Amino acid sequence: MGDSWARARRILEEAGLPAEHLAHLRPLTGGTYNTVEELVLTDGSRYVLKVPPDESVPGLSHERQLLVAEAEFYRGAAEADVPAPRVVVLGRDLLMTAVPGDAWDGQLAAAEQQVLSEELGRQVARLHRVTGPAFGYPSGALGPLAADWRTAFTGMLDAVLDDARRYGAQLPCSADEVADALRPAHGALDEITVPSLVHFDLWPGNILVERVDGETRIGGLIDGERMFWGDPIADFVSLRLLGDIQDDEAFLAGYREAGGHAEFDVPARLRYALYRAYLYLIMLTETVPREMGEEDCRWRQEAVVPELAAALAEIAELS
Repeated sequence: MGDSWARARRILEEAGLPAEHLAHLRPLTGGTYNTVEELVLTDGSRYVLKVPPDESVPGLSHERQLLVAEAEFYRGAAEADVPAPRVVVLGRDLLMTAVPGDAWDGQLAAAEQQVLSEELGRQVARLHRVTGPAFGYPSGALGPLAADWRTAFTGMLDAVLDDARRYGAQLPCSADEVADALRPAHGALDEITVPSLVHFDLWPGNILVERVDGETRIGGLIDGERMFWGDPIADFVSLRLLGDIQDDEAFLAGYREAGGHAEFDVPARLRYALYRAYLYLIMLTETVPREMGEEDCRWRQEAVVPELAAALAEIAELS
């Protein structure tokens, strides 16, 4: 704990904040890669500090310099007027403001869930209007940004498949067979010509909900470290994890109301299947370097493997 306090004070000083006013420090749970801590100053102001693991810690190929991508997401969210942390200072570590609320746990009344889903749809549509200079991960973990989406995304697929081979991940078939099954959908990627801001990790744990004057609203979107410049449809995967965004009528209504394009013709469905496959490959492969427990690994085999197989089957059917 002493080291954590010393580190927090040092980073507060670097940010021009009164380090001597640090009153509370507590670890935050829920993440699987970075160390996350909440810092509270004596005046009540709250900050969140993210610290990456040592470079010797094994991970996936795209997981280098994740905090660069996270800071980029928060800058984009500010541009889109979407509630999210604001970057205070970015070095090896990331210090940001805290946002109000607790993780969306699904325990709210149905009417509140619908209102929140519509609000989330409008916010994600605004995020998708933010554009980048080219396609891919802004961290440069997989190399420079690409001029076209097919080059960027097939490179992302190749990287996670190489990770799966390297770590011996349990997939429904070999990595080479997965690559062959994905290839017929690659042509649909050429329809994307604008690099949009994609969070790619908008599961309920990263959507904070607060209650103000008896009304429920989204307090902030957090953990933007998986962000990339790409196809807006890619965000639909984590928004309806292990499901289909087309079943979330409230979200889609809000998304379209705010100008988001959500039509599911054959090319869009092919791309949606590709992005589902990509996330599920990550979820299956990361169990090895994370040294996840038996129960978590079993759940992923039982829940994620069938969804990956279904995405591959959909590509075969549509192609």
